Amino acid sequence: MSVIAIDQGTTSTRALRLEDGQARIVRALRHAQHHPHAGWVEHDPEELLGNIRACLQAAGSAEAIGIANQGESCLAWDKVTGKALSPVIVWQDNRTAADIEALRATGAEAETLARAGLPLDAYFSASKLAWILREIPEARATLAAGRLRLGTTDAFFLDRLTSVFATDATTASRTSLMNLATAQWDTELCRIFGVPMEALPEIRDTVGDFGAIGGVPVRASVVDQQAALYGHGCRVPGDAKITFGTGAFTLAMTGAEIVRAPEQGLLPTVAWRRAGVSTYAVDGGVYDAGAALEWAQSLGLFESFAELNEFEAPPAISRGLAFVPALSGLACPHWDRSAAALWVGMSAATTKRDLIQALLEGIALRTAEVVSAMHVRVPIGGRISVDGGLTRSAYFVRFLANVLQREIACPEFDELTAFGCAALAAGGEVARPGGVRIVAPNIANASGWRATFAEAIKRAKGWR
Repeated sequence: MSVIAIDQGTTSTRALRLEDGQARIVRALRHAQHHPHAGWVEHDPEELLGNIRACLQAAGSAEAIGIANQGESCLAWDKVTGKALSPVIVWQDNRTAADIEALRATGAEAETLARAGLPLDAYFSASKLAWILREIPEARATLAAGRLRLGTTDAFFLDRLTSVFATDATTASRTSLMNLATAQWDTELCRIFGVPMEALPEIRDTVGDFGAIGGVPVRASVVDQQAALYGHGCRVPGDAKITFGTGAFTLAMTGAEIVRAPEQGLLPTVAWRRAGVSTYAVDGGVYDAGAALEWAQSLGLFESFAELNEFEAPPAISRGLAFVPALSGLACPHWDRSAAALWVGMSAATTKRDLIQALLEGIALRTAEVVSAMHVRVPIGGRISVDGGLTRSAYFVRFLANVLQREIACPEFDELTAFGCAALAAGGEVARPGGVRIVAPNIANASGWRATFAEAIKRAKGWR
């Protein structure tokens, strides 16, 4: 069976072709990141759509298509003309932080936790959609005319490409508007956030009918992290993966159980939904992983990613130098948008190499915080599978293994978001191409590193 998967991510759009057991990326296109104000992150919806079309054209004909999306990124558009009425407000965007605090003051968080399983945070789509209605007059006018459509990027893409106005349960579970138990929009959550339910798309299974593009049926629509979870082969409770992309996201399977652990800062989510049955996972994120590296590169701390493969010096954290990757604040387990990125422990002898080494270690140490919080509620198997650009650094993977005190599995074929999306669209189990490299810890105890890093986290909190 031939399948095309589109991985529409935070920084790029990629097309994977899966055929005869072989998988390959046939085209990848980057898109612009717009930051009109501090804390705002936007994409041009037409640029994203154009890149999807170009990737589909490069991929050729197939029997099925799957589309993976960014998750919480969202926008508004006109259902008659298809015209976008807002930019895509990206998941990293923090413009609604004050709105979130106002809601928290009313006691609304108890309802969002009970119904959506999610804390109040600007990360999720609901407050972004409410902002669009409040701040964009054309959106309000279009609502009054009965023509407004609100949704995550997947719904926009599907509406424009297939004329099907729908989302899937994994994506809807990231909005703060879906009832996690019923996989339907929740009247009370829509009231709390001020989002008109009539403007939202239909929620469908992850695997099913999403229309057709050029006569080829779209058989799967899914959040990128859940697609990666499937691509890693995680199927039973305790299976876990970490994807190091723009952010770093750990997901662990919980099966039929919705694990609610707000005290650990964890997010219950739909892993996928098939034949009307939801399979659940628990999610913990680090906002800034690859994003922190790209920022450091823009500052001139390094030129080529090849420089990140090995470091001659001992770990920076063992030398008292730490970096907290909180450019967008701290997600799990802290959920603190007031936190700011920082290096601590510098001296006149500190070099650029030291700073970038500490940055890599900071991403790994933040990820370890997430895994530790998760393990309290969901016992995770001894080995964790990883993917993403950072995993191409031998130093990073070895440091991660040491700080977690676990074996790290690095699949040779690491385009696992696109592969997982393609496998879901294929409708069954598909063997992942390539082998797996296992990296074992080579330091017996890294607890001192984690204690030092915990002190750095304390200093980062409350800075904004």
